[in-house]
Amino acid sequence: MTESTYPSPLPGEDQEWQYPPGASGTITKVHFVRHGEVDNPSGRLYGRQRGFKLTERGEQHAINVAKSLHNNDITGVYASPLKRAQQTAYPIAQDFGLDIVTSPLLIEAGSYLENELLTPKGILTTPRIWKHLGSLRTPSWGEHYTKMVERMLAIAHQAVWENRGHEAVCVCHQCVIWVLRLFAEEKSLGHHPGKRMCSLGSITTLVFDGDIIIAIEYQEPSGMSDPASLKSDFKRGLQA
Repeated sequence: MTESTYPSPLPGEDQEWQYPPGASGTITKVHFVRHGEVDNPSGRLYGRQRGFKLTERGEQHAINVAKSLHNNDITGVYASPLKRAQQTAYPIAQDFGLDIVTSPLLIEAGSYLENELLTPKGILTTPRIWKHLGSLRTPSWGEHYTKMVERMLAIAHQAVWENRGHEAVCVCHQCVIWVLRLFAEEKSLGHHPGKRMCSLGSITTLVFDGDIIIAIEYQEPSGMSDPASLKSDFKRGLQA
């Protein structure tokens, strides 16, 4: 077959293609909010266990988030099914007159270490958990990081689809927010939990142009709760 036998123009040949694919010029922001401080006097890992609620300080964290977003164009509020996330989402939803959309995609990372005391002494005296502490890359302690990314991207794109051109809030948990951010920044998902930049009541924002993440923003309305927190913003270059 010679070139002259092909139809002209070829399908798609006469279209203007944008870079990157999926960019449209319509900006949508999805704010991933870490829940406030949890009432957990035992210090054990509560994970996905039900019933863990916010402390009074945690309730203030939630109020501070709502205040910080008060002038934003929020048209959707999503939350993990767990009580601490629902409580954190409540003042935001109330402020904008919205219902909370509960999504299992936003739930805490699955862990084999639930209800364990993960202090140095607790780890040393609990041999049954040692096999789950061998690798932070996978991680060996629970749900694979790639699975977390898959479900967090799914809810992020759902929020974009349902709130395009506006802003949405997704209230969830530290690990899944941090892993999503690492993925968006094209960094290795393996990390030390003590080095996450995701304080209590913090807001990690993915900025979308169409369906493409073009920037990441981070703020701490209640101040820094984790020593590892640092201030830094990410912006993706879109030049061809």
